[in-house]
Amino acid sequence: MFIADRAVPAADRAESGTRRRVLTLVSERGPITAAQVAEILGLTTAGVRRHLDVLAEEGAVAESEHTLAEARKRGRPARAYVLTDQGHKNLRGDYDELATSVLRFLRDTQGEDAVGAFAKAQATALAERVRPAVEAAGDDPETRSAALADALRDEGYAASARPVGKGTPLAGVQLCQGHCPVQHVAAEFPQFCEAEAEAFSGLLGVHVQRLASLAHGGHVCTTFVPTHPLAHTSHERRDPR
Repeated sequence: MFIADRAVPAADRAESGTRRRVLTLVSERGPITAAQVAEILGLTTAGVRRHLDVLAEEGAVAESEHTLAEARKRGRPARAYVLTDQGHKNLRGDYDELATSVLRFLRDTQGEDAVGAFAKAQATALAERVRPAVEAAGDDPETRSAALADALRDEGYAASARPVGKGTPLAGVQLCQGHCPVQHVAAEFPQFCEAEAEAFSGLLGVHVQRLASLAHGGHVCTTFVPTHPLAHTSHERRDPR
């Protein structure tokens, strides 16, 4: 007989919930240190380190390569963590293989164009779900990018946005997605990344540039959104449909 409440003590469920919050934050903000996680979540640094140690033992997080390189150069700086493939697997569902098999069947029976059309339909549907939040943010591209990140986070993409290059012709926003629900599908079918970037361009009214992706080895998907006024002179907001 299964007795749910007695199977997992309340203290263990709370511990697991906190660890999940730590894991999710690493996916959103990584590379990130224990002190930074503690500040954001309102926990003690020692407590966060304990959770990170467990996650590292499980193979869900690892020290970032940047941190390891800096350690070799000038002693040991504060350790910063990123998600591993196992960590991404812990955060996503169990349907990757089924979805990939379906897309292979679609490609083999209907051709590459059919996969592209499906990827575009998925990106368009995502754009329509987040459009109200982006439109409510007004016309400023930086504010719209932040609104898009918030909306994507609600969709499970662990997204964040930060301004870069302010006051220069290269001013923009780095839109980062620390988790992607279709990461392993997109590794074989890049049409999903391409369609998503096109949808972001339509939502934000500028030509965005995908700099890195989880599907192709990055620890986050990084999209550059130009905010300098010159970037808007020849690219009006488009409907991704």
